[in-house]
Amino acid sequence: MTGDGRPRGLVRGALTLWRTRTGLLLVALVLLVALAGPFVAPHGASEFVAGPYSPAGPGLPFGADHLGQDVLSRFLDGGRSVLLLATLATALGVGGGVVVGLVAAYARGPVDDVLMRVMDVVLAFPQLMLALVAMATLGPRAWLIVVTVGLTTLPRVARVIRGAAVPVVERDFVAASEALAESRVRILAVDVLPNVTGPLVVEATLRLTYSVGVIASLAFLGFTADPNGADWGLMIQENASALTVQPWGTFLPVAAIALLTVGTGLVGDGLARASGGLERAVGSG
Repeated sequence: MTGDGRPRGLVRGALTLWRTRTGLLLVALVLLVALAGPFVAPHGASEFVAGPYSPAGPGLPFGADHLGQDVLSRFLDGGRSVLLLATLATALGVGGGVVVGLVAAYARGPVDDVLMRVMDVVLAFPQLMLALVAMATLGPRAWLIVVTVGLTTLPRVARVIRGAAVPVVERDFVAASEALAESRVRILAVDVLPNVTGPLVVEATLRLTYSVGVIASLAFLGFTADPNGADWGLMIQENASALTVQPWGTFLPVAAIALLTVGTGLVGDGLARASGGLERAVGSG
């Protein structure tokens, strides 16, 4: 098997790049705000502390929102839901996509054709549109948001993994494992999967970025599991009408989502560059 140590070498190579380190710093900053924010918020997320759209002042460093709630407190409390749902949806989509992509690449023939055509059908519809249809039909429930975003992420991952796995399954070490009567599951998990780690990690970071955007967009449109709770996407929708009067209610969540998007993009780019260098090093060896 040629995949030994590739994940570790990929991460080590990526960390030597400034873009990866910068991206990780931005992601860590947003995660810190989302995870620790509720514990340091000066007020309750649903506590009325001033008049609607009150300007910044003592005790209200970023003013109040459309209902008179502390913008800072709602911002600090609103990141967990977006990041948690996006992480779960990404895990579901990436996990399912890896299984479908590996099975399609290894089986080839009719199985490959059927699986990829099903993936193409799902890809034909915009991800946000499918999510909106599901939300409008069954209601905005947290589990439904995760399942919908995850299942619409799955085909994109499956196609990438299939493309990366096809040349791997034709390698000699895979044929050797087959000659030793190894199970197909073990061949895919031990021989093939480690050799598509680079594309997988890069795709996972990209899918997380898109999942955050889709879930925040759903909340912006009013499709959130808790309509009265703090949520970055919902904050943007609630305060957008008074952007010129009290911009902080909109600016803070937009800035957090933008930093997370830029950060994950830089990490993905760094991993892609490191993966390319690792591939060249393996090929030349």
